[in-house]
Amino acid sequence: MSKAFTRESEGDDDDGVQPEEMPVAKNYMTPQGYARLRGELMQLIDHERPKVVEVVHWAAGNGDRSENGDYIYGKKRLREIDRRIRFLTKRLEVAEVTDPSVHHGRDQVFFGATVTYAEESGQERTVTILGIDEADSAQGQVSWISPIARALLKAQEGDVVKLATPLGTQEIEVLTVSYPAPGV
Repeated sequence: MSKAFTRESEGDDDDGVQPEEMPVAKNYMTPQGYARLRGELMQLIDHERPKVVEVVHWAAGNGDRSENGDYIYGKKRLREIDRRIRFLTKRLEVAEVTDPSVHHGRDQVFFGATVTYAEESGQERTVTILGIDEADSAQGQVSWISPIARALLKAQEGDVVKLATPLGTQEIEVLTVSYPAPGV
């Protein structure tokens, strides 16, 4: 008889090593970012998933599922939706909503700040420090864990900070720091 079909006792497969749990990093998020992710989650749960379930149910009733495009595509789309729902649920559960407007008027860099800085070459850049799930580099938004954000955090206007880049360490000067006004 093949070894594949023999039953092992429950104690044999446990070598005493437990899998390491993933460390849960803080998931800072602005109120707007939280609302956007929560809105996407509710849209998936309340609207998109029920529509796909209805299509799959209808397609399953049509008989042979192996060549039924509606059924095959619907099941695939349902798995994608469920995966996204699980992801969003986990991200929102560990979210720490932080309102950057509480720092309005300050000149020190914290989460949610919009910072203009000058590179050694003289080129000026502006970035907004946001949460991991909110950042969009095409719009000048960076994650709070990105190298540029880590270099800028807690700096003040006029400070020169060191930024580690693949080409070496570079000094950048913080020119302006701003935050959204309260209630905006």
